[in-house]
Amino acid sequence: MSAPAASSPASVPWWKEPTRDQWYAYVAAWLGWTLDAFDFTIFLLIMLPISKEFGVPITEVTFVFTITLWLRLAGATASGWLADRMGRKKPLMISILWYSVCNFIAGFSPTFAFLFFFRALLGIGMGAEWPAGAALAMESWPARSRGFMSGFLQGSWGIGFALSSVAYGFLYDSIGWRGLLWIGIVPALAVVWIRFYVKEPPVWAENKHKQTTEKQEVKLPLFTIFKPKYLFNTLTGVVWMAAAFCVYYSIWALFSTYLQKEMQWTPLMVATPLFWANIVVLFGSMLWGAVSDKYGRRAAIAAPAIIAIFVTPLYLYTQNPTIVILGFILQGLFGGSIYGQNPSYLTERFPTEVRATAAGFVYHQGAIWGGLVAPVISYFAVERGMGFALPMMVATIASLVVVVISILLSPETRGKQFTADIEVFKAAD
Repeated sequence: MSAPAASSPASVPWWKEPTRDQWYAYVAAWLGWTLDAFDFTIFLLIMLPISKEFGVPITEVTFVFTITLWLRLAGATASGWLADRMGRKKPLMISILWYSVCNFIAGFSPTFAFLFFFRALLGIGMGAEWPAGAALAMESWPARSRGFMSGFLQGSWGIGFALSSVAYGFLYDSIGWRGLLWIGIVPALAVVWIRFYVKEPPVWAENKHKQTTEKQEVKLPLFTIFKPKYLFNTLTGVVWMAAAFCVYYSIWALFSTYLQKEMQWTPLMVATPLFWANIVVLFGSMLWGAVSDKYGRRAAIAAPAIIAIFVTPLYLYTQNPTIVILGFILQGLFGGSIYGQNPSYLTERFPTEVRATAAGFVYHQGAIWGGLVAPVISYFAVERGMGFALPMMVATIASLVVVVISILLSPETRGKQFTADIEVFKAAD
């Protein structure tokens, strides 16, 4: 890893350091991720009514969510390759159009199989958005405040989730689950703005030019990250993201179903902890992002993960609505905020010529494991009669422990400067 770079002059506020083009690139990635979150998480809130309308078990409905997550890996790998070969901007635009249209079509589903098909396809576009958006934003942003802005970028998933919670709480009774899916076409409008205002990161453009002129093009970036000099870095990243996905979906995937099915909460009651916890996720991600810029990426991930282990029982071992709400909101600050460094830390761990592919693959292979969480928890909760609270708690705590271990084994990258140099061919493997 490169040595940490010197900080920018203290006389220049960090928010004035980026240029207008850098801000535009960041906003494009931010919009893509926030709206992606809305389209995906709205489904977590309507699984029970879908189960009732089509007459299928809730466990079967959770498999829609699982396949959607699994197809994210395919979309991320393809988009990462395109982003490394042709630029970050076009794959981002394609991905936003893809997931918006799929969500809209799913709202017209005449059968459960139709819904399953288009929500599954949504996963390809959803997975494709992250590597292109993360590379675009992080390569365009100065190193001094990259951790903080990474937290704001990844934490914007919480804004998307909060917006879906508000839509569910206030609109479900009037437009139903189909109307909530139709709203998902709105993100497609962001593509117009990206098309006219966003430019490719200069570091990628220069790197691509060097690959071409020096005839050292990296045509198979996915295979490159499994070469000896990158292997341990890749494997620790894979374990970290697999565990992190399991943490996320142990906390969030079936929490609304738990409140609806076992606690008998109304839509507005369900929306309350989900909305506020996701707002806290945004600010928590920014807080730990600031920590990462000062103390390192590893500290900003491991510390909240450790605290989250002790927070988890607070909202799962009580029937008191007030304690459930407050405990779940508190979890947003810790267990919900361990993801803020995903964009910065994953992009910093790999060289420019394979950055989008590597980050996209490592991040989204975690979706394979995360996709198993909802069916497994629902199996123990419903089929084995254990209820949702205990399986959610065990899965959350166990996964958090793995996150901490994998992070402590990983390299520190705080202050890394992105370069246009062709690093892959620098030294023999």
